[in-house]
Amino acid sequence: MMTDPIADMLTRIRNSLRARQAKVDVPGSKLKQELARILKEEGYIQNYKFMENRHQGVVRVFFRKGMGGEEVIQGLARVSKPGCRIYCNKDEIPKVQGGLGINILSTSRGLMTGKQATRDRVGGEILCNIW
Repeated sequence: MMTDPIADMLTRIRNSLRARQAKVDVPGSKLKQELARILKEEGYIQNYKFMENRHQGVVRVFFRKGMGGEEVIQGLARVSKPGCRIYCNKDEIPKVQGGLGINILSTSRGLMTGKQATRDRVGGEILCNIW
């Protein structure tokens, strides 16, 4: 039984990037689809695809390479964990790597980046940081 599906998704992405794979399959859910959508909108991944199967489905994430062939995603970190939730209000949303990265928040209006949450003036749970 998996207790933290978001950490599992981030770990699978991190391990696949270190193994220099072009894609990774993650067990599917709506939350993971939304995470992949945000990563695509922010330019960290090339694309994602939800594939149905007999069980819960699979989210296939295709990685994006930089101009010199290096990985676009340099690091991923889970912030709020099941044992220690981290929340912030609209005025306390932290910057990641001095503004070079993004943080993904779970708000009352759904998942969004820290910049979107600041613009929409909503706070929430900080799920992860990506740079």
